[in-house]
Amino acid sequence: MEQQRLYISYTCPYAQRVWITRNCKGLQDKIKLVPIDLQDRPAWYKEKVYPPNKVPSLEHNNEVKGESLDLIKYIDSHFDGPSLFPDDPAKKEFAEDLFSYTGSFSKANNSTFKGEADEAGAAFDYIETALSKFDDGPFFLGQFSLVDIAYAPFIERFQPALLEFKKYDITAGRPKLAAWIEEMNKIEAYNQTRREPKQHVGTYKKRFEAHL
Repeated sequence: MEQQRLYISYTCPYAQRVWITRNCKGLQDKIKLVPIDLQDRPAWYKEKVYPPNKVPSLEHNNEVKGESLDLIKYIDSHFDGPSLFPDDPAKKEFAEDLFSYTGSFSKANNSTFKGEADEAGAAFDYIETALSKFDDGPFFLGQFSLVDIAYAPFIERFQPALLEFKKYDITAGRPKLAAWIEEMNKIEAYNQTRREPKQHVGTYKKRFEAHL
């Protein structure tokens, strides 16, 4: 059996998306994790594996692919294990809207940490509204899917950091979001990838030191 490799950093939210997907599909034995130290990237990674020199990347069938949102879809459709994407066309369409919003979501939160604009509230209101669209379960598409995996690493970081530095509780007045976080935290495949809130707070302190 050919060994597939997933290159990640344990601290990177983009890599965490793909790591969660691998675990949810039960591919721990099929896809080997190869941690890369982003502070001290090995020369071989850029030269021999992935010239953009970023994580995550996946080596599969002697090809290396990158970009976390592409990779979670690729792993879901090219490997065995439970499907993480619905067949329902309305859900598929909404999923694409939510994948498209992930960049704006991160940007809004980061600009809040930088003190440029207080956009985190509006970003989390968008999430609360999105979580209200389908009522056949507590997740974005009702049932657990790649969309939850796309957002989880970022919400996992923003929640403790906003509380610590902005005294802002993202779940206040957002019952759907509070329920979503509670449900996500019951998923073992996700828990295996989670870091302690205080570790995230430390990372954000370093990253936005000048602004906090």
